[in-house]
Amino acid sequence: MRRQFALLPEDESFLNQYGCQWETVMDGSPWVLLHNFYTHDGYNHPAATIAVRMDAGYPDSQLDMVYVYPPLTRKDGRGIPATEATQQIDGKSFQRWSRHRTATNPWRRETDSLETHIFCIEEWFQREFEK
Repeated sequence: MRRQFALLPEDESFLNQYGCQWETVMDGSPWVLLHNFYTHDGYNHPAATIAVRMDAGYPDSQLDMVYVYPPLTRKDGRGIPATEATQQIDGKSFQRWSRHRTATNPWRRETDSLETHIFCIEEWFQREFEK
């Protein structure tokens, strides 16, 4: 697995314990890729590679959205809102999931991290089946 840039020690420790193979890739921006990430049995792919862009100001600035390869669709044929855009990362076309923190769930530099962002991603994938 490639390590093209260093993560904060606490982020690396979390990823090492999380259970997915991961790598850091520089491709226009710094990206963390998690492979074989569980999505949900209701999707066309129960596992995928997810990408998180590590913005330059992190951890002071928030992490936002998630990018998925291969693209996800629901097995029941229902659409997934705000997933139409794509982003080229590492030679692949990732599906952008436009999901953001809200005023009731803002980024808090003292408590939020790559770990809490990944937990948000887990929730976003699950929430599609609670609508």
